[in-house]
Amino acid sequence: MNRRKFGRTGFEISAVSYGGIVSMDDGQSASDRYVSWAIDRGVNYFDVAPSYGDAQEKLGNSLKPYRSRVHLACKTGQRMRAEAEKELEGSLKLLHTDHFDVYQLHGIASMQEVETAFGPGGVMELMRELKEKGVAANIGITAHSEDAALRALELYDFDTVLFPFNWFMNMEHGMGSRLIQAAKARNMGVLCMKAFIERKWENDEERKASAFPKSWCKPIDVADVRFGEAAMKYALSLGVDTLIPPGNYASFSFAVDHIDECLKHPLNDADRRFLEEKLTQVRGMEFF
Repeated sequence: MNRRKFGRTGFEISAVSYGGIVSMDDGQSASDRYVSWAIDRGVNYFDVAPSYGDAQEKLGNSLKPYRSRVHLACKTGQRMRAEAEKELEGSLKLLHTDHFDVYQLHGIASMQEVETAFGPGGVMELMRELKEKGVAANIGITAHSEDAALRALELYDFDTVLFPFNWFMNMEHGMGSRLIQAAKARNMGVLCMKAFIERKWENDEERKASAFPKSWCKPIDVADVRFGEAAMKYALSLGVDTLIPPGNYASFSFAVDHIDECLKHPLNDADRRFLEEKLTQVRGMEFF
């Protein structure tokens, strides 16, 4: 698989990365198969979080034979240092490692969360120390609020950012454009979640009845190759370094199987017109 420079981290990472939710809830043998398949196809960046059910345990076991060959990213959803330290200890143990290649302040959704994380006793005290000690080679941020992410970038020189650079939300609302500009200006590594998302689930019943109950939003149907590729191409056109598909094996394997085509034939006018037509079908719906 194509490897791409990952900002200033010094890493070259695969154009598709493995989201830990793929390993969640499917059992250890399934996780082992998923990870082995990914490794065989050149995936070398794996991302997980404590909030992903049993994903840390399953992925940690699956990665044991490969840890020295891959870049492992983890996260903390805590905003205060004390709670984050306990969470970190558990993550390192479950993932059978003594360090993370990227450790991320996870799920920032408001200005208040930013202020808490950077305030007295906040989690950023710990994250700065982890980088100084080498427990975290790089410090990143993940967010769903562009304003909050931009505020965090003003307060700390993060190495990476993970954000939903999605065709729907960028075309309709310009979401992510300011953030990727700021990230590129800082030479940050840019990870893209939700590139392969069509819309928000209408309700829990639709999600549970679908083939993708682990996915927090409705993925594009993998049978719709043109839609899937156009959405991936759109995210790549924004300048992201890697795509992290939704948390199911079908979406992940689609992205791996089709990434070379997307890189060989980037987004063009026909793809844009196609996505504009798709946009008319989902306009007015919520994304997340």
